[in-house]
Amino acid sequence: MKTLKCDLCETTAEGETFEDWMEALRPHYMETHSEVMTDPSKTEADLKKWMEENKVRFDAA
Repeated sequence: MKTLKCDLCETTAEGETFEDWMEALRPHYMETHSEVMTDPSKTEADLKKWMEENKVRFDAA
């Protein structure tokens, strides 16, 4: 089980896999960083970049 901080604040989430960690982080993102989740300027490329960058962080933890 890995514990990583949110990429935007100090809140942590846990997960056995990157996918588990993302699911554990989702409620926090929806509540605390909803502007990021609903930003109409974000594209699929932005989502892919976020996933790639955070997968690297997860794997390094």
